[in-house]
Amino acid sequence: MPGSSTRAARRRYGFWYRLAAAIAKPPLFALTKREWGGYENFPAEGGFLTAINHNSYLDPLVYGHYQYDSGRPARFLAKAGVFNVPGIKQILTGAGQIPVYRGSADAAHAFRAAMEAVDAGECVAFYIEGTLTRDPDLWPMTGKTGAARVALTTGAPVIPVAQWGAHEIMPRYAKGGRGNRRFKPFPRHTVRVQAGPPVDLDRWRGKELTGTVLREATDAIMDAITAQLEELRGEKAPAERFDMARARSEAAGARDEKDTKEAAE
Repeated sequence: MPGSSTRAARRRYGFWYRLAAAIAKPPLFALTKREWGGYENFPAEGGFLTAINHNSYLDPLVYGHYQYDSGRPARFLAKAGVFNVPGIKQILTGAGQIPVYRGSADAAHAFRAAMEAVDAGECVAFYIEGTLTRDPDLWPMTGKTGAARVALTTGAPVIPVAQWGAHEIMPRYAKGGRGNRRFKPFPRHTVRVQAGPPVDLDRWRGKELTGTVLREATDAIMDAITAQLEELRGEKAPAERFDMARARSEAAGARDEKDTKEAAE
């Protein structure tokens, strides 16, 4: 019966998750027109991961809306600092979101919590790039290996998800730096979110989780996300994915070379 399934979904979401939705959805309705796709790729039961691209500060709210409408609540991995914001901490904790303590002894806590959630039949959402993409044209850049580690350890499927359009409302920081962020609420923009079929990770399952295995599996996940984004954008991504670590290394090398030349002059 439709009524009973709705009540079951509400029980799964819980009070704090529904409170967060009640706060976030009205402004999202005012700011956006929505095109959701790919729900048929979400497992009806059992734990799974979603891996999502990231190109706007508004992405978590847009994707949270999409995920909420799927009927399968997600537990997000969020920077631990967000949990220190007054009023936000109680909602995030109550909704079961997972803090990520980067560069600390507690860094492994997020992965343990994610694995426990997946084993318990929940959905865990990863912004797999770890931060906003630095690709000049907002294509997905190289990903972090956490999602691959959780997927290969638990055996859970990974659903690649692409989102596009939120950057037109709240752009990634502009060329001139963080001070040039521009919020453009009107006219309403269309935000698109689309999930693809599970990523085929069979060739890496059962293997020792070496750096090579994790990197190859992560690249497969990023390829699947990029393929979904190509569909949303109607264009092809660059043949080579932007690598932030390599870009930083090259920039540092260029600075060192410049300093050396100036010192020699």
